[in-house]
Amino acid sequence: MDEGNTVYFTGTAGAGKTHLVRSFANWAKTAGYDPLIVNLDPGNEATDLAPDIDVREWVDLATVMDEYGLGPNGAQVAAADMVALKIFDIRAAIAETKADYILVDTPGQVELFAFRESSKAIVDALSGDRSAITFLFDPAIARAASGFVSLLLLAATVEFRFRLPMVHVLAKADVLTDAQRDEIVGWGDDSDRLAAAVGLESPTPEVQLTAETLRAIESLAPLSVLLPVSSTQSTGLEPLYQALQRNFAAGDDLEPSQAPTD
Repeated sequence: MDEGNTVYFTGTAGAGKTHLVRSFANWAKTAGYDPLIVNLDPGNEATDLAPDIDVREWVDLATVMDEYGLGPNGAQVAAADMVALKIFDIRAAIAETKADYILVDTPGQVELFAFRESSKAIVDALSGDRSAITFLFDPAIARAASGFVSLLLLAATVEFRFRLPMVHVLAKADVLTDAQRDEIVGWGDDSDRLAAAVGLESPTPEVQLTAETLRAIESLAPLSVLLPVSSTQSTGLEPLYQALQRNFAAGDDLEPSQAPTD
């Protein structure tokens, strides 16, 4: 599918995916672009997303729970597979629109997005030549060096699963002090600095495993620049756009489908 640039937003539960999708869409509109929001989470309860295309029109988590007598976790798994069966209907709905950016809000539980074969089929069906993943680093986890490494590993796994370019963002950057934000961003730029921070943590088997994990990640791929973003304050959105454009068009600006009005 090549109607527009397709961006999947993923990360751990509570990282702020839905909020970032909405904030980025608002930024894109003010910049003169035409974004399309697609909700792929059958259990999304956010009241402020207002997606243009909503998977809940085909598969709704509450309905799945009632019809099949499943609990929330079982229903999430069943719903993910049901979405895959409806993906060509969703694809057709997207194809009827004209958008510069197709912004896809993925399920809140990243494992449903990353590790179900149905999710890979969904991404394959919706992705064209210009597709990428934005992976959100939750500061609640990333504040500890070992937590940061665990997010790096998860991001690398998601990238490996879907074979799409990835942009790392430090979500909710406004909840951090300047010093905390600079430290976390520095870990994304410098593996030695990150390794030193891991070494300063209490010497437990978990920390030793973290150090070994970091070495394994380094051997596979270099660390990626981490972009601090605040959906609440609408900061960092233009650098995110620029990072995505480097993947889509070697850094060239997208030609807006509609020019901004004065």
